[in-house]
Amino acid sequence: MSDHNISKLWGGRFEESIDEYVELFTASVNFDRRLYRHDIEGSKAHARMLAHAGVLSEKDCQAILEGLDKIQYEIEHDQFEWSVSLEDVHMNIEARLTELIGPAGKKLHTGRSRNDQIATDIRLWLRDEIDYLIAELVRVRKALLDLAEKEADTIMPGFTHLQVAMPVTFGHHLLAWYEMFARDSARLRDARRRVNVMPLGAAALAGTTYPIDRAYTASLLGFEGISTNSLDAVSDRDFAIESCSAAALIMTHLSRMSEELILWASAQFGFVELPDRFCTGSSIMPQKKNPDVPELLRGKTGRVNGDLINLLTLMKGQPLAYNKDNQEDKEPLFDAIDTVRASLHIFADLIPVIEPRRERMRMAAMQGYATATDLADYLVRKGVPFRDAHEIVGKAVRFAIEQKRDLSELTMNELQTFSSEIHEDVFDILTLEGSVSARSHLGGTAPNAVRARIDEARVMLSNE
Repeated sequence: MSDHNISKLWGGRFEESIDEYVELFTASVNFDRRLYRHDIEGSKAHARMLAHAGVLSEKDCQAILEGLDKIQYEIEHDQFEWSVSLEDVHMNIEARLTELIGPAGKKLHTGRSRNDQIATDIRLWLRDEIDYLIAELVRVRKALLDLAEKEADTIMPGFTHLQVAMPVTFGHHLLAWYEMFARDSARLRDARRRVNVMPLGAAALAGTTYPIDRAYTASLLGFEGISTNSLDAVSDRDFAIESCSAAALIMTHLSRMSEELILWASAQFGFVELPDRFCTGSSIMPQKKNPDVPELLRGKTGRVNGDLINLLTLMKGQPLAYNKDNQEDKEPLFDAIDTVRASLHIFADLIPVIEPRRERMRMAAMQGYATATDLADYLVRKGVPFRDAHEIVGKAVRFAIEQKRDLSELTMNELQTFSSEIHEDVFDILTLEGSVSARSHLGGTAPNAVRARIDEARVMLSNE
């Protein structure tokens, strides 16, 4: 047997040395080393469980724990030498542990496999990341509520098909974004329950003959559940796919919000001003102020969608139980979470400093006959069937367009040429303020409804 394979922790079966290129191709240490803290955390819990079960002596257990502490110190102080020949984070740490404490280090892997070990590491890492994302979503949501409260009375056009539809309040529009992120938080909390299930103890695929105490290990690691099928435990990546799906939805919402900010910051809309520190200029056009942050967020959505498809495709053809394919699960998952993490952080910083240009919003709401539906509703309340009211108002709008005036600028005589049911009280509902104030029901755009929802949302946030 070659010396090279003797150094492999699995090398006893092999006579031929592994091909150098194959070694590089199959190694994962360059990306899974970021799991070192969770790998050490899982190993400590496993060692304590083995000692608790009488499989490992207290002396060996203590030596392992101290050795793992030293390894973590070395890694965090750039004193640890990572080796591609040791393939992955697990073998690098285990080999160093044996160097430090001798034969006791070789006992750590009793009753487990790299299959259940990596599944545990990823779940521990992802659990922490989900907690961080939820905290960042809280920051985003609080910022939206604060801005919505300031802009509860600010009138802007509401759009369908990117055409002016009805007047709404800017505060109401911001709360629509809030609702998206509230669902994102709920999805992550729900996904976390399925992430927080411990596979350790499944070993390679069939469990182990040692008298392990999985409940004891789970309690040490803070897992709320324990996998109940060893085959599924080592091969399941649903939790990663589900978390990546939640990440893709978060990015979709950030992208939609970014698209609106990009439009609104343009000269054509002029609804908002973004601070200089969140924008860049042009190398050739000195007047330019480019909304690079929302543009990049819009673009990064594609890579997270790609990460999700990557994971789904990875798993679609795998037979039970563990396969080497699963080594490819980490990079897309890492990329998706890292991207969402950075995106939420920068958006939480951006939202509080968005500067609305209220007069431009109001002028835009005046330009598209946004109160036409209010006039139709007015006629319905006077007893006119809705379809007839719709036709009457359509003719009135056409006349106003020809006259280059808003509906509210037409005279009573002009309005009554379209319907004798129109009277002086019509002007109360043809104003922008009258239109938004009339929609004071739950979920409506009226300022009082917006403030009521903000109060309710703040209570809900404080209870999460």
